[in-house]
Amino acid sequence: MNLDTMKHLLRPFAFTVALLLAASAARAADWTEDYAGALAQAKKEHKMVLLDFTGSDWCIWCQRTDKEVFDTPRFKEYADKKLILVRLDFPREKPQVEAIKDQNAKLMDKYGVEAFPTLVVLGPDEKVVYSQLGYKDGGPDAFIDHLTKPST
Repeated sequence: MNLDTMKHLLRPFAFTVALLLAASAARAADWTEDYAGALAQAKKEHKMVLLDFTGSDWCIWCQRTDKEVFDTPRFKEYADKKLILVRLDFPREKPQVEAIKDQNAKLMDKYGVEAFPTLVVLGPDEKVVYSQLGYKDGGPDAFIDHLTKPST
């Protein structure tokens, strides 16, 4: 079998593998705006819920947290196994439906959010297990360490 024939035969296989890898990465990065749905899913899957209170289109510290933590392969791998991700956005320019605005405002009040970014991690029972006000150095490892190491 010549090299051109092998390339031709392997091309569909390589494409399928690439699609599967992309789908897996996309799943790990899935964020929802549906708080109630996230809680139900967390209970069903025995996962924690990460609430990301953000000003996605204006808050530089939120954008930095996205880039240095949430967009990393390390965080995505951890989140896929352990977290349901909920983005509670307070944009200035991006359009947002009223129901989401109302939900986010109520949750902001419920969790005492006073600045962005604020990260709140809930257990499947909806109890706060970790919260973080503002940007923190250390990338995904620092964030994950807070969730996996017992507090002293």
